[in-house]
Amino acid sequence: MGFRLLGVRRARQALSIKGAEVPKGYLAVYVGEEKKRFVIQIECLNQPSFQDLLSKAEEEYGYHHPMGGLTIPCREDVFLHIMSLLA
Repeated sequence: MGFRLLGVRRARQALSIKGAEVPKGYLAVYVGEEKKRFVIQIECLNQPSFQDLLSKAEEEYGYHHPMGGLTIPCREDVFLHIMSLLA
C-alpha cells in the first residue's frame, strides 16, 4: 500500500504544472467534479487504460468540452491512480 501512495503522490506532483503554458509534447486535461487541470505527456494517449478514459469522455461530452480543453469524466483519485500506473 505504501508503494501505491508514493506512486500517486509522485504522479500528482508530475501532473500539476502551474501556469497557462503547456510544454511541447504535453497536453492539458481537466479531471473530476472540480475540473482540476493536469498536464500529461502526449504519449499517454496511446495507452489502453488512458484510451478507456478518452472513450468515456467522448460518450459524455462528444467533441464539445466545457472547459475548452479535454475533460476526463472520472474522479481525480482514479485518474491519478491510472497515471501512476503509466509512469
